[in-house]
Amino acid sequence: MPEIIKDDRVVDDPWQALRLGEGQSPETLALPPEPTLFPLSVWKARKGELLSRARTAGVWLASHEAPEEIADDIGRLGIIGIDFPKFFDGRGYSSARLLRERFHFKGEIRAIGDVLQDQLFLMKRCGIDAYAVRPDKDIRAALAGLSGFGETYQADVDQPFPLFRRRPV
Repeated sequence: MPEIIKDDRVVDDPWQALRLGEGQSPETLALPPEPTLFPLSVWKARKGELLSRARTAGVWLASHEAPEEIADDIGRLGIIGIDFPKFFDGRGYSSARLLRERFHFKGEIRAIGDVLQDQLFLMKRCGIDAYAVRPDKDIRAALAGLSGFGETYQADVDQPFPLFRRRPV
């Protein structure tokens, strides 16, 4: 079984992120029975079917897709994936913050795609709490990326006050 980083530890991962292949259609795709993160296009086309499998279906957003597209479903989702297609594509950080701060999503936000050790600390600060590290990288070494810094200066999802506001007077 593949592994992910979740809640600051390496755990087995029963979930898979489904990616449509060439020629596959969201409307006719055979839905796998395993816990699956479905692309937004499949979610939109087959939401009724997927909601009936609430514990084994989630949705993932591509970097160009906005969280507003699933705003009406946020309360019915337990897991949302955010795709990072390339190391230098940072749009997913904004999506995670929007899900946590604007839409008050309390479930799991999972980073998928080109997820590397250098990104994990900032991803966590933006509200991501599970990381599907790229398969060719050492997941245990990547876990160290979450504890590389002892203190932060700026406010973030978990700490709404910048450092200067946290200092005792």
